[in-house]
Amino acid sequence: MANIKQQKKRVLTNEKRRVRNKSIRSAVRTEIRKFNEIVDGGDKSAAEEQLRVASRKLDKAVTKGVFHRNNAANKKSNMARALNKLG
Repeated sequence: MANIKQQKKRVLTNEKRRVRNKSIRSAVRTEIRKFNEIVDGGDKSAAEEQLRVASRKLDKAVTKGVFHRNNAANKKSNMARALNKLG
């Protein structure tokens, strides 16, 4: 561990943020996985609802700095494309 007081503080805050980011990232991935499972099942109405939930989680993760906005946009775009393929 660092000897400098400010670095000791920084190590603690970095760990707090790492844990927070990990839980947010995990929650987003779970919602995307649920969406993909619904799409594989072929239920379009449930997939639309899950797309809204996953998109909202992605947007919140962007505001917290967990994902870059373009990364989230790409993920949402891919999900929308998968939903449209259901027809």
